[in-house]
Amino acid sequence: MNSNERIFLAYLDEMDIITILLPLSYHKGLSSTFSITDESQQAIPLQIIKKQQIENHNKFICRLSEEISFGHTYWIIDDYGGRTDLQIGAVIRTPAFDHRFYYDGNDLGVKCSDNQTQFKLWAPTATQVKLKLRNPNSSFSEIVKMKREDKGVWSIVMNIDLELYQYTFLLLINQEWRESVDPYAVAVTANGELGVIVKLEKTRRPKPLLPPLESPVDAIIYETHIRDFTIHPNSGVKCKGLYLGASELNTKGKDSQLTGLSYVKDLGITHIEFLPFNDFAGVNELEPDKEYNWGYNPIHFNVPEGSYSTKPSDPYARITELKQLIDAIHGQGIKVIMDVVYNHVYIRETSCFEKVVPGYYFRHNELGFPSNGTGVGNDIASERKMVRKFIIDSVRFWMEEYHIDGFRFDLMGILDVETMKEVRKTCDRIQKDTLIIGEGWNLNTPLPIDKKAIIRNNSKLPEIGQFNDKFRDMIKGNTFNLYDKGYVLGNEHYYEGAIDVITGSIGFNQEAGGLLMEPSQSVNYVECHDNHTMWDKLISCLPDLDHDFHMKYHRLATGLVVLSQGIPFLHSGQEFFRTKRGDGNSYKSPDHINRLDWDRMHLYKENVNYLKGLIQIRKELSCFRMKSADQIRANITILPLTAPLIGFTIKNQSHEISEVLLLINPLRSKQLIDIPDGSWTVIVNDKKAGIYSKQRVQGKKLVLEPVCLTILAKK
Repeated sequence: MNSNERIFLAYLDEMDIITILLPLSYHKGLSSTFSITDESQQAIPLQIIKKQQIENHNKFICRLSEEISFGHTYWIIDDYGGRTDLQIGAVIRTPAFDHRFYYDGNDLGVKCSDNQTQFKLWAPTATQVKLKLRNPNSSFSEIVKMKREDKGVWSIVMNIDLELYQYTFLLLINQEWRESVDPYAVAVTANGELGVIVKLEKTRRPKPLLPPLESPVDAIIYETHIRDFTIHPNSGVKCKGLYLGASELNTKGKDSQLTGLSYVKDLGITHIEFLPFNDFAGVNELEPDKEYNWGYNPIHFNVPEGSYSTKPSDPYARITELKQLIDAIHGQGIKVIMDVVYNHVYIRETSCFEKVVPGYYFRHNELGFPSNGTGVGNDIASERKMVRKFIIDSVRFWMEEYHIDGFRFDLMGILDVETMKEVRKTCDRIQKDTLIIGEGWNLNTPLPIDKKAIIRNNSKLPEIGQFNDKFRDMIKGNTFNLYDKGYVLGNEHYYEGAIDVITGSIGFNQEAGGLLMEPSQSVNYVECHDNHTMWDKLISCLPDLDHDFHMKYHRLATGLVVLSQGIPFLHSGQEFFRTKRGDGNSYKSPDHINRLDWDRMHLYKENVNYLKGLIQIRKELSCFRMKSADQIRANITILPLTAPLIGFTIKNQSHEISEVLLLINPLRSKQLIDIPDGSWTVIVNDKKAGIYSKQRVQGKKLVLEPVCLTILAKK
């Protein structure tokens, strides 16, 4: 039966409330009584508690005298003997439903051994579930009935090894059959059309011991995209654009300069963050060169993307090749952050979540329509128990199975505080120093403001880093207004704000406290994969300046990212003035826009070395990565310079260097300033950065070069 054949409609909206819609064209929309039956018993009358007319229907709110048993089909009968099936309505979004059907087992999905294969699926609103199996070597498929167990879980155990068999589930919900891939699938066919049964133990590799991360502020994050990283013709990589390409070592570009992973190691990076590499829509895995996508269209959350594999049709290849990549990165002493998109799915209607438990996994607004805080037509309802469980199970899976060291939560503000706290606890149980960062933007989703995992609720999430848009906008200018200039570009209105963000956004020079409680919560950046690159913004904002000044501005902004209090976040290629030719949203633009241009790295090698020097300084001098707000307040003093010049005296512990001066001149002219008396070493100027500099300065005066970061050190 489909909705077109139903004379009238009935929905279970709460455990004991049924809403009935009678069209006015049917007996004038009137019925004085309704009853319910499940065929096995006599009809039980419903109590009508409210009636109102809406559009072409009369709406009746009725109360059940006893709760229904989910997994059965019920019928509603009116005065005239007319009947309709009782559909599962808004009841699935009630706490009572969550309470009744929360399943805490860790065995959803498929478990396959040499003589047995077990399937489990959580589908509490289904009245029948069948398993559809396909033999990979023939067109033969078999359909087997599954059994309903407690908490709405359906299961079947088959006494046979079904490795490499393809499978889907068939579900009867609201009298309609639907076919779905397993939400807990860990392997799929090309383009994610069918789940595949694999034995992950065959792909396991030991996790190497990496030095612990004492504090998030010790991390230096480098964001890249698996395809962008090596697809350039002169990347020197054999398997361009693939997992295996990103894992190649000692690759060389022009003039035998290092590229790829060995280049990142040489820079001094501690964490590589990859844009999403779970299975996503937007690229045909069988013809990956014809399309491009960043990967924010999630399809299967626990399966690696196939377009980065040498053999997308081999379910094992993408798994082993991704593991090989992670292993290679770990072998260089670098950790891996996975960009995760648990806030939405690609298309709600076709997602396995919506097919398996319609209406449950997504938020709906007060009118009953799916909410759209994400801007892509759906918001994941992380506050529901089985949605939260899915996210936690998925995070645990990636850590335990793939040895992931950290997570970047895309649009984290869609998710709720409780879920993010559970994510933190889960990660801590597996690996205490797991880095968790997220975009805490306040988006228009129907979740109370105090429950959103947003920047303003950072006190509820003390061990989760927030992308600091205040840092970004104060230093370079508003990201959504291409022509807005930040402090670095000479905008004195951002002078106070710049002082605040450089000192960790903790409210250093304010009575009332800052944006964040601790520096470890502040992810400092001026560019990322989103929006214009810093270079493209500079060219647009200051079109009449020569490139020497563009480079100076860029160098100053990037220098502040590396040496401010908090967690530095660099966009790959930022160190060689990455350009996307003015494209401000390149999520599906071609390779020539998105790829890392390794020739440009060669061209701007001097700037690469400058960044390398800054990273070395940050690593050697703990004063640039203080672990607490108290430490920052105790060790930093603002120098009395004339605005817009900024200067700090910073005390350094546990190093032969006892004190540094951090001096910023955003003006295009030289500036003479007073500095504390003494013998200083210049470790950063407008051209060079390095801890072992020999350039000395004596006395109380110093000339600051135009648009320049200067750092002096005292032993």
